[in-house]
Amino acid sequence: MSNIIAIVGRPNVGKSTLFNRLTESRQAIVKEVSGVTRDRIYGRGEWNGIQFSVIDTGGYINGSEDIFEAEIRKQVIIAIEEADAIIFMVDVMTGIVDLDETVAALLRKSKKKVFICANKVDSSDRFGLSAEFWTLGLGDVYDLSATNGSGTGEILDDIVKTFDKDVDLDKDADLPRISVVGKPNVGKSSLINAFTGENRNIVTDISGTTRDSVNTRFKAFGFDFLLIDTAGIRKKAKVTEDIEYYSVLRSVRTVESSDVCIFMLDATEGIQKQDLHIFYMIEKNNKGVVVLVNKWDLVEKDHKTMLEYEEKIREQLAPFNDVPIIFTSTITKQRIHKALETAMEVYENRIKKITTSELNELMLPIIEATPPPSLKGKTVKIKYITQLPTHAPAFAFFCNLPQYVQDSYKRFLENQLRKHYNFSGVPIRIFFRKK
Repeated sequence: MSNIIAIVGRPNVGKSTLFNRLTESRQAIVKEVSGVTRDRIYGRGEWNGIQFSVIDTGGYINGSEDIFEAEIRKQVIIAIEEADAIIFMVDVMTGIVDLDETVAALLRKSKKKVFICANKVDSSDRFGLSAEFWTLGLGDVYDLSATNGSGTGEILDDIVKTFDKDVDLDKDADLPRISVVGKPNVGKSSLINAFTGENRNIVTDISGTTRDSVNTRFKAFGFDFLLIDTAGIRKKAKVTEDIEYYSVLRSVRTVESSDVCIFMLDATEGIQKQDLHIFYMIEKNNKGVVVLVNKWDLVEKDHKTMLEYEEKIREQLAPFNDVPIIFTSTITKQRIHKALETAMEVYENRIKKITTSELNELMLPIIEATPPPSLKGKTVKIKYITQLPTHAPAFAFFCNLPQYVQDSYKRFLENQLRKHYNFSGVPIRIFFRKK
């Protein structure tokens, strides 16, 4: 047993609010509008010492021709199949409606343990309004307010009794985190679906389809890591609604918590100003990066096109252009597995450690042959080098006058390190310190 709770129900009954409360986070976007949540969102919680996973789902709607609502239905069904226990959320203010009956029929077929959560019991005068939900015949009904938290303890007490006490979710905590980032509609969700071989994330041609950051455990072909889909990152001036603002904010936070970013470009558009903004954000946060040029199948090309395109990208990314560039198509699945292999190589480059003795043996003769240029008549003498114990590669050069070392010499030392060690795709930080 994997201790998974899925939260299901029709739109706007408070599923995402409860998800955030159970996971003690603000991971899911909450707004008083139906259809805010689209993909399945995963989080973690703990109650009475027992760990569990929680899946938030979009509101279940039947018979709609809306492209999103059809895809949301698929995501809900997948979540029910994955779960060990299901919280079926209903609204005491509206009572049982046709959609509740539809979801109840779906849950009866699943044969899973169901806990009916009568939400929005926010005050004492609403107690007792939940009585009619017993007629659904799915099990016990719990009065609850996802907003203020009353009643959550009672339902969790009963849910965790059905779980395995020895499940340890922390074993996944040290997995590499690889996020897929880029502008809206470059193919991020399509890439993850192509990797996993299933429609885990909703894909449409509509910009802004993905709203929350969606985690997927990828364990195949000798790989084991977390793969994270993000909402497309737009310019601030073009973010016109609260939902998109929070989507972009979560994408930025995902970059900050990632180890490696697969940075996707649209081959038909080339690298644009907003792409550069995203790339600089990855570099500023010292994350590993793989540049993935998607939709390559749509470009007319000859034997020189790829080399010329790559050269142009590197010119625009300078000075940090020691990055892998892969040309791919999520439709034809061209070179998508090379993207995974390269992302893991970049991860290994990012955690690489070089011993102090090896660093000094290599770099001191190079520095002696090409010393720092004098400035204001001052001569800088570098005596000692060591790698700092940071998450991303950082090196300290100890010298007599650190304030006189120029940026051009820092770039020279970085280039020498890259020449002798494979730091492809990884920003390097260099510090000069007083000996």
